[in-house]
Amino acid sequence: MRNNNMDVIRGIAVLGLMYMNVYTFGLFEYGYVPAQFPPFSDHLLQIANLIFIDGRFRTLFCLLFGAALYIQWQHYQDIVVLKKRLKVLAYIGLLHGFFLWAGDILFIYACSGWLVCKYLNHDDAFILKRGGQFLVIGSCVSFLLLLVEPNHIVTRADNEFIQTYQDTYSSWLAIMSTNALVFFIMLIVVPLITLWMSAGLMLIGIYAYKNAVFKSGLPKQYVKYVCIAALVFTGFRIVLEYLHSPLSYALKEPINWLAALFVALLVIHLVVKEYSQGCLFYSGFQRLGRLSLSVYITQTLILFTLFKVLYPDWTLTFNRIDYFLLVTFIAILQFVVCQFYSHFFKRGPLEVVWRKLSS
Repeated sequence: MRNNNMDVIRGIAVLGLMYMNVYTFGLFEYGYVPAQFPPFSDHLLQIANLIFIDGRFRTLFCLLFGAALYIQWQHYQDIVVLKKRLKVLAYIGLLHGFFLWAGDILFIYACSGWLVCKYLNHDDAFILKRGGQFLVIGSCVSFLLLLVEPNHIVTRADNEFIQTYQDTYSSWLAIMSTNALVFFIMLIVVPLITLWMSAGLMLIGIYAYKNAVFKSGLPKQYVKYVCIAALVFTGFRIVLEYLHSPLSYALKEPINWLAALFVALLVIHLVVKEYSQGCLFYSGFQRLGRLSLSVYITQTLILFTLFKVLYPDWTLTFNRIDYFLLVTFIAILQFVVCQFYSHFFKRGPLEVVWRKLSS
């Protein structure tokens, strides 16, 4: 029987992802670049990002992906079928990454899922232990790499940024080749960091599913501890944002992964416990979650068209509030369109393609 709570959480996650992804559609390698004298709203939204957005929805997707993989394994009882589905997803991710946006997550999830398949038949204790081990490996590698990476603050007034912008947008060939090169570099990084972190979270997602977290929420005795961990790691991450030593810079990503894990678990608990299946929130995001692959790729197409084709100068002028308002408009539009679409079709177009190519 389909777990409707997972569809709702997936719907929330796919819209939430866009609030961080949007920053990389101008110049991917820079992410968000502030003005020389950023407005006060930049600081407020950055703190809000660190609390509610950065890594939170990516983590939700990893937890959901692991749980969904386990559900499919229960259904098919055949690793070959699962690996074929993951192989097709990896191809979709490669096309998405090389030709549209270098920040693709589909290829990473497919590779991590392939690794996770090895542990589907293990007991709960082993799955949780191995998931924790993978998180430690990814965190340590991330820390070491960031420790040697030069960290300097760039603004939109800097010659380095302006020159990169002019080089990237000098022609369509430059736009496409730059994106492909960045994605190729991302593929090299996958085995070092992202593979381990994503696989670790997927294994924790499997553990959560087997222990009814997606059905009944967190056990009552653990809610307090998860809340405390979320507050501590999120608070630590906010403090690190305003420290500028090499050590604090290297700690940002590992600490953020941990903060994101506990916040994501609280989001799951909140959805499961607080929203009944009859409310508009629940049913609306449930429909959205069932179309998540199509929604995710559509977001790329919209943002690619806006930042690469119609308004490339937005990269030079947008502050955080502009990105926030743009994404909120797109999110509302996607939410409404998905409600209408779901009245006529059971699956999204890319879900259908994925299903057919995997059969």
